[in-house]
Amino acid sequence: MSEPLSNEPRVEVRAVVVPPAGSAPLSAELLISDLLRYGVLASMALVTLGTVVTFFRHPDYLVSSEALERLTAPHPVPHGLADVVAGAMAARGQSFVMAGLLVMMAVPVMRVALSLLIFRQQKDRLYVAITTCVLTLLLVSFLVGAAEG
Repeated sequence: MSEPLSNEPRVEVRAVVVPPAGSAPLSAELLISDLLRYGVLASMALVTLGTVVTFFRHPDYLVSSEALERLTAPHPVPHGLADVVAGAMAARGQSFVMAGLLVMMAVPVMRVALSLLIFRQQKDRLYVAITTCVLTLLLVSFLVGAAEG
């Protein structure tokens, strides 16, 4: 960088563009970040709610080691989506916990789907193809797991 010709201080002028309030477009990174953040928060809220409901409906779990052993012993829990929804409608704590776990599993899949939409909007064919393959593999793995389960 060369020195100014005079002894006067240099002044740099930079333009700062501020979008109007409420009209700032969301960037792809912000959309993905929000999806992950709110997905994890929803999952955590469901698991916490399920735990609270379980101990509220069965206060003996807090004072009886035998009752607590029943809670932690291997037993059937709702696995299918219909079972989880039915259990949540009946205010069963385990169903809320399972719903939270299902949300946690769905968040990365939704992230891949959102990325696919973003790449399609950007007309990036290579990443559309790669992301489509990844999303297809994820969905096929869920279907195969459901068929075996």
